[in-house]
Amino acid sequence: MESIYGNFSDITEPEKWTPPPESGGHRGRYLWTDAFGVINLLTMHKEYRQAGNNNYQDDRYLVLARRLIETVHDILGRTRDGRSRLPGATDQNPLGGGLRIGKTDEYGPDSDGQYHHYLTVWMFALNRMAMASGDMNYNRQAVQLARAIHPKFFVDRKAARPRMIWKMSMDLSKPLVNSEGNLDPIDGYVTFRLLQATAAAAGEMDVLEEEIADYRRVMDRKGSHFVSKDPLDLGMTLWTAHWFSETESWASSLVTRCFEQLYDLFEINRYLERSIKFRLAFREFGTCMGLQCESEQTGEKERAVDFKSWSDAIIAAWDPYMELSAPAHLTPADLRPITRVMYASALIPGAFCSGYLGPEPKNVT
Repeated sequence: MESIYGNFSDITEPEKWTPPPESGGHRGRYLWTDAFGVINLLTMHKEYRQAGNNNYQDDRYLVLARRLIETVHDILGRTRDGRSRLPGATDQNPLGGGLRIGKTDEYGPDSDGQYHHYLTVWMFALNRMAMASGDMNYNRQAVQLARAIHPKFFVDRKAARPRMIWKMSMDLSKPLVNSEGNLDPIDGYVTFRLLQATAAAAGEMDVLEEEIADYRRVMDRKGSHFVSKDPLDLGMTLWTAHWFSETESWASSLVTRCFEQLYDLFEINRYLERSIKFRLAFREFGTCMGLQCESEQTGEKERAVDFKSWSDAIIAAWDPYMELSAPAHLTPADLRPITRVMYASALIPGAFCSGYLGPEPKNVT
């Protein structure tokens, strides 16, 4: 975390901290990296408080998470020149226009825009901030963001069989990639339900009901969720499903199919025997996070042991290359921030895991 955000012990006034522009994106901010950064800071907040570490102020990392959130909203919630908020946003609703990805290029095949799966990870980070701090305004911000972006990513939203858009323009006015993301429907379904449950626990009822129903219809249309062999997609599928894997059949079935795919990849060593130079660390750290969160959730001891052992094997393979002195060519410069922050999440998933910050609010829908 310090390789991206600077030496935390040097920060004498956390309330005035400005995150350094090292997350790998436009004007120094990249939404995915900083979402993981916020969640990791919340993990650090709890870990240090539990350890009774007297070298740190009790709320130091909570304050730093707040400052990172504010900085992301101020940069990625505005146009690229920073002169105005994104269309639809106001001072009262700064997330009403969504949040830019933070891609460095304004135009081209890998241009700036808005990804549904980045936005849901950011909503999750805001939700976890509400859980960690007790300040429900963060969950309200996440709900505002959810309401703002949701209709923009749907085609024939009110139809019986709606579909979704993978990438929208920075101002949400047009699609940039019309295809439907594999994980987007269940990402939205799970994240919006977490926001809904947190809101209901605070006395705010009937939140995001229509939006959740939209995702359910897309899930029903798609049928059995495709389980990818890509390690990041596989890991994020496990992570998303782990929130309901012990209570809902669609999620438990999905975890079982992920387990079968992982068994093929890891138990017979076809994947881990591949040379490290043909693999991408951050994608495999996503696998680790999903494995560890589900290993904590599952009631099946044998599966939990397998999940944890597979995660340990991946981390052990990459550990020597995560030292700052390791050969830089193994991780391209533009991927180093996302790699470092996801390495931290792989080591201690913490706030990514259900129940880590305390009992989860009871779901409504």
